[in-house]
Amino acid sequence: MDAQNKLILFDFDGTLADTAPDLAAAANKQRTRLGLAPLPYEALRPYASHGARGLLKAALDLDRSHPDYEHWRIQFLKDYEQDITVHTCLFPGVAVLIDALVLRGYTWGIVTNKVEYLARPIIRHLGLEATCAVTVGGDTTPNPKPHPAPLLYAAEHAGGYPPNQCIYIGDDERDIQAGKAAGMATVAAAYGYCALEDPQTWAADAVAQQVPDILDIIEHWANAAVLPLR
Repeated sequence: MDAQNKLILFDFDGTLADTAPDLAAAANKQRTRLGLAPLPYEALRPYASHGARGLLKAALDLDRSHPDYEHWRIQFLKDYEQDITVHTCLFPGVAVLIDALVLRGYTWGIVTNKVEYLARPIIRHLGLEATCAVTVGGDTTPNPKPHPAPLLYAAEHAGGYPPNQCIYIGDDERDIQAGKAAGMATVAAAYGYCALEDPQTWAADAVAQQVPDILDIIEHWANAAVLPLR
């Protein structure tokens, strides 16, 4: 195996970082502004990977068709940016995983639907910036996931990796759809924010029940060039 010929790409929210506490707090601030009681964290956490759209739907029952949606979306993002790293942290085992990948010579990067101006400060705060070869946000390319463009952009800008030498790990079905459309191997992160869904139904090449599973899956894929490993 030549790890230098492989690219490991990760989703961010719900895969590498537990950002839900700060996202839920921003959602509850919108409820407070309307005189509503905050929702329990557990009620908002499953929507963290769906960004402002999902959290505003969960917190205020607003969708994009509502005339007030854009107002509350902008306010939500302002509140979130102000307190973006209060409780956000890496999932247990992620730091060890990243160190192991770097030690083995893998190139790794992040492809998220979070816009760059929000993603990059968190990545920096969590100490990931030094070894992350590429960061692609939801506004880096014209089309976010599930479109394959962000993943193909990451592969090109991380060093010109062909898609069949890339693996993408994420906790949302859109991640798997994007990875497959890009021609990459895919791994569903079942420990993330997918409590309302069953990752086994996403047709990912492999499913990681816990963070430590990911290294074994990557090593198997890199050596055997074949998945699934469930």
